[in-house]
Amino acid sequence: MKSFDVIKYLLLVFVFFNLSLFAEEPPASKAVGIFLTAGVGPRLPVGDFANTTDLGYGINVDVSYTDSDHLPFFIFARLGFEQYPGAQDYYLSSDYSNFSTMIIPASLGIRYYFSPLVESIVLLIPVIEASASVTYMQRLHEFKMGTGRNNFREEVFKFGASAGVGISMFIVEILANYNYFESNQYVSFNLNVRLPLFVNL
Repeated sequence: MKSFDVIKYLLLVFVFFNLSLFAEEPPASKAVGIFLTAGVGPRLPVGDFANTTDLGYGINVDVSYTDSDHLPFFIFARLGFEQYPGAQDYYLSSDYSNFSTMIIPASLGIRYYFSPLVESIVLLIPVIEASASVTYMQRLHEFKMGTGRNNFREEVFKFGASAGVGISMFIVEILANYNYFESNQYVSFNLNVRLPLFVNL
């Protein structure tokens, strides 16, 4: 079964599932789907970021769009919230008593679904995605008593990019992304749940 046929079938399922919501919609010239996705999972710092920061966590929400002219491609807009505590080894070797990082990334990207690997009881569909991002970062710097240093809060905006791979049942999927921002690189793992906002065929 081709990716287009699989996702078109899923669109049809969503239409019947939400029939009461969309019964009054006029016929469309092409299949259109708008979906809401929420995800949560750990964030693993890498590179220089890992020298000062421990494993973090994050949540994200995205809205994606596709139609029958562009399947199996989806475009999406995503907003996230991530929190990272400071590394204990960093506290021992520095003047810091607390160093935490908050990241709020906003992304615009494209997602591609391959042909299913499994088509029996459930569909298992490989998926890849790429996005460009702008992020707001806030770092809290708190120092040990007696160091003579003042605590302060640092705020900065950065531009970056992300690339991810995963396996999807479309409604539920697991996704791993490598996220690059200058001096802040990390791998995010998400368990995502996707629901339809609007579907019309």
